[in-house]
Amino acid sequence: MDVIIDGMSWLGLDYDEGPFYQMQRMDRYKVVLAELQAAGHVYPCYMSMAELDALRERQTVAKEKPRYDGTWRPAPGKTLPAFPQGVKPVLRFNNPQGGSVVWEDKVKGRIEISNDELDDLVIARPDGTPTYNFCVVVDDIDMAITHVIRGDDHVNNTPRQINIFRALGKEPPVYAHLPTVLNEQGEKMSKRNGAKPVTQYRDEGYLPDAMVNYLARLGWSHGDDEIFSREQFLQWFNLDHLGRSAAQFDEAKLRWVNAQHLKAMTDEALAPVVREQLQRRGIVADERLARICALFKDRSDTTVVLADWAARFYADVAPKAEEVAQHVTEAIKPALQQLCDKLAACTWDKPSIASAIKEVLTACAIKMPQLAMPVRVLVLGTAQTPSVDAVLELLGREKVLARLRAA
Repeated sequence: MDVIIDGMSWLGLDYDEGPFYQMQRMDRYKVVLAELQAAGHVYPCYMSMAELDALRERQTVAKEKPRYDGTWRPAPGKTLPAFPQGVKPVLRFNNPQGGSVVWEDKVKGRIEISNDELDDLVIARPDGTPTYNFCVVVDDIDMAITHVIRGDDHVNNTPRQINIFRALGKEPPVYAHLPTVLNEQGEKMSKRNGAKPVTQYRDEGYLPDAMVNYLARLGWSHGDDEIFSREQFLQWFNLDHLGRSAAQFDEAKLRWVNAQHLKAMTDEALAPVVREQLQRRGIVADERLARICALFKDRSDTTVVLADWAARFYADVAPKAEEVAQHVTEAIKPALQQLCDKLAACTWDKPSIASAIKEVLTACAIKMPQLAMPVRVLVLGTAQTPSVDAVLELLGREKVLARLRAA
């Protein structure tokens, strides 16, 4: 439960009331159970699990649908079996016989299920604890729920719940049963098949607005819009455009959506999120972080990737040996030494750093990539970075000179 609440909190899915725990509502459920029993909608059933298993085995052998046969269901003129001594009964719902349960599902359209397909549901265990299908009906009534939107694995529960609503003299809510989300192999997502706790996506560097965007688009559409804000989603959403076929979870697409939201964030809003990622690595960022985010967010698809870039400004870097061998050659080392000398003396701002680089290029008769690539490898540990002057200015004179001289 804590994981669910933490996940909702991170996603910004705040609740208006609650949370409510069914175990804290047992007294209320028992009152309603008593009302149903007094009205003849509930009866005690003493069939043991062994008897029920034997019944189902006989039905299976006879190629019949396994189901409770109504042995203890009261009826006019029917003689019930003798009550077994010392056995606590379950309570079963006296499901209507004949006719059908019909509802207009907002995703699946008209659904009709014959009452004869439904056996008498257990709604309280021998210790008096009520079961799920009964509890949710009482909850929906007490909380004035108007719409129930849930996975289509609950479709079989719906006719049973509708019959309980009507036994209590209440109209059921509007139902919308969404197709199950599949993993990348086309299988139902589960803990064993690709599903992760919501908070793991936070730890992996996804933004809550991007997750809401992606998950909403997975089961709903607004024309061809792929990227939208939370405010746009709330304005556009309705039940008429829910998806009717199972969507497939695609982490590459999620990363792309996340990248679009990351790029759209202001640097000031992004910096605290990246700061948290750095803190997990034991790195304390300073006032430069927002500017670092501005420089690298177009190269990042998660805040973890962005934190990887930012970490190079605060912690030691270890260039790959092959990149050092490729770019930091003996031929370029004199130019690197000249650059160190000029950077040690120039004003530390982007225009002055750019001017110092140009002076070295002219003096050594070399092109920009010949100097820029080894500088990048030495100062940030990679040959691919944004503009060198911007990187050096943000890194700071002391670290730049130390890393260049390490060559």
